Amino acid sequence: MTGEQTVKIKWVKSQIGYDRKQRATLRGLGFRRLNQTVELEDTAAIRGMIRKVRHLVVVED
Repeated sequence: MTGEQTVKIKWVKSQIGYDRKQRATLRGLGFRRLNQTVELEDTAAIRGMIRKVRHLVVVED
């Protein structure tokens, strides 16, 4: 991804015991397993998804 702003997100806490919508949001962000890191475009939609699961993920620099 050249010239675009990206954000790195790491999934750090299990989804067990959380709402189905939050689990779907993690899948929508591209996560498959715990402790996985994904790099996505830094858009308003992605930031909104991160905000919904901010207790389960960490935004890396």
